[in-house]
Amino acid sequence: MRTTDGGQPNAQPADPGDLGRRVAHRRAELGLARGLVAERSGLDPGFLEYLETNSVPVGVGTLTRLADALDTTVTDLLGGGHDVPAGRARANARVRVEELDRTACWERIGPGGVGRVVLTTPRGPAALPVNYRVLDATILYRTVAGGTLARAADSEVAFEVDRLDETFATGWSVLLNGTVSVVPAEEAARRFDRDADPLPWAGGTRDVWMRIEPGVITGRIIRPEGPPIIGASD
Repeated sequence: MRTTDGGQPNAQPADPGDLGRRVAHRRAELGLARGLVAERSGLDPGFLEYLETNSVPVGVGTLTRLADALDTTVTDLLGGGHDVPAGRARANARVRVEELDRTACWERIGPGGVGRVVLTTPRGPAALPVNYRVLDATILYRTVAGGTLARAADSEVAFEVDRLDETFATGWSVLLNGTVSVVPAEEAARRFDRDADPLPWAGGTRDVWMRIEPGVITGRIIRPEGPPIIGASD
């Protein structure tokens, strides 16, 4: 149990700070054990654990080793570039583009996360981000009653998910088309609150469950065939 300077119990956990959170998140994203990252970066495992759970000042050399061990960049670990569009890094001239089959598409989007619902509104086409989950080969997300997403019920929509790796100039995207509908409240209470609850980052009350029954699903992936060529054009 943590204690205060006076030796009294303190129920509040330490603040890991933004760097600690990003290191822990990236390590989990890659599925790497803390000991392996420590070995790759030449850091003591105890220090790495402390870094992930406390706000600690870190030097440039340590940051560089951590970035290399986590296949990312110092800028990303420090949170730089998160307020600008992805894909600004130099393109890699040595790549090949491959089509993803249906199974591979589901494998990419299966863990859930953030995707975009593309629909038609009275003002024209719109692409709205949602926190989603996959359950029984359908897409689930929450929205507000009477909102744009809820009014799209029983219509054809598209749903898109993508991921870019700026460090290696690679990425993938999956696009599916299907019919969206409102999930009956009884079914949502019985199944989804327990098994597939996508909590919206935007907060607020979102009690309407939507479900996309997919028809066509396609995807592409960009794979590197060598390191980026300095001077390659976009």
